[in-house]
Amino acid sequence: MKPIVAIVGRPNVGKSTLFNRLAGDRISIVDDTPGVTRDRIYAESEWLGRNFMIIDTGGIEPKSDDIILKQMRRQAEIAIDTADVIMFVVDVKQGIVDSDYEVAKILRKSRKPIILVVNKMDDMSDRASLYEFFNMGLGEPVPISAGQKLGLGDMLEKVAEHFPKETEDDFDEEVMKVAIVGKPNVGKSSLINKILKEDRLIVSDIAGTTRDAIDTYAKIGEDKFLFIDTAGIRRKSKVTEAIERYSVVRAISAIERADIVVLIIDATEGVSEQDTKIIGMAHDRGKGIIIAVNKWDAVEKNDKTMNKFLKEIDREFGFMPYSKKIFISALTGQRVNKLFETIKEIHANQIKRITTGMLNEVIVEAVAMNEPPTDKGKRMKIYYATQATIKPPTFILFVNNKELVHFSYVRYIENKVREAFGFDGTPVHFIIRQKGEKGEKE
Repeated sequence: MKPIVAIVGRPNVGKSTLFNRLAGDRISIVDDTPGVTRDRIYAESEWLGRNFMIIDTGGIEPKSDDIILKQMRRQAEIAIDTADVIMFVVDVKQGIVDSDYEVAKILRKSRKPIILVVNKMDDMSDRASLYEFFNMGLGEPVPISAGQKLGLGDMLEKVAEHFPKETEDDFDEEVMKVAIVGKPNVGKSSLINKILKEDRLIVSDIAGTTRDAIDTYAKIGEDKFLFIDTAGIRRKSKVTEAIERYSVVRAISAIERADIVVLIIDATEGVSEQDTKIIGMAHDRGKGIIIAVNKWDAVEKNDKTMNKFLKEIDREFGFMPYSKKIFISALTGQRVNKLFETIKEIHANQIKRITTGMLNEVIVEAVAMNEPPTDKGKRMKIYYATQATIKPPTFILFVNNKELVHFSYVRYIENKVREAFGFDGTPVHFIIRQKGEKGEKE
């Protein structure tokens, strides 16, 4: 899993500005009014080839009785609990205030690596301004100016020193890594228990029981599985407990580690916007995808119910028509064996390799049936194709001119490749190259 860095501190010390610099985009709201950042906001960042996640938090006001500030403090504490490294941001222009000492006490209790970041140092040569911050007992302060983009490299170097060492999962290639994602209380843990035929995970009717990702290894017959259960994902408008909001970060981490992602949808509630966002992340990362409609036993049905639900899924998830759909009941075990078989089918498709000869036969036939469109009298030519990698299956198309390639024609080629070789349940990626150049993924 990617290291997680939490940016914490009292309100209005420049945390959101720093977050935006690291994220490379204006994601957080920046305002002169303290407390503008009401919720943690997360993004991905990179330093010297190491990817990590950053969390922007609401400012901590340790002794405030204000309800919003209390909630922000709770959110920040959750971020602290989950982070690998904490960047504690203070303001050089305001100096140390009592709240800074109180925040420092909270941070020390975490026993996590803490980088004391002194922000708004527009004059980096003014080292005398840093002296008072040694009194906080958090080690040597690191001066930066998020607004002026000064000192960020030195700061990230300090942060990266505390990243956990990169390790690969201690499993061989035969292990099918499956992330189970979905909103709280849709039956993720119950489903894994039913698959494993034992109560390995705590199952509760209280939404949000599973607070963190839990790995469960299983060998069933000759097949090996790693099930990654995740904290439930809930729409922000329905969140009453701040900890649920952070579950999205954990879900992303679980998705990145998985080969196949099973999105559990509650049949009694239907598809939510949050479902679409999360499974979109899995699609973007090239994961195999199963849409599992759970609690199907609790739905009043007629001969049109399933088709109606399938139409809703197709409408909401139209960007990934390759996904597999299945209707199950974790409670009764209905079609759970079918889900199990679907996982194995998708895994086989993910690692499928097509010989260059067979692939080019399909490409030649596809081009003969439907030639690429012309652009200002010029027509794209596909010289040949070859498979580059697996998980997901990725193919390189060598063409005469990349500028003539249209995404709709690549989609046509993809459809023909799928017709010939399957690849149900997994994305198929194409890289376009022309002679003498490295191509980019379309």
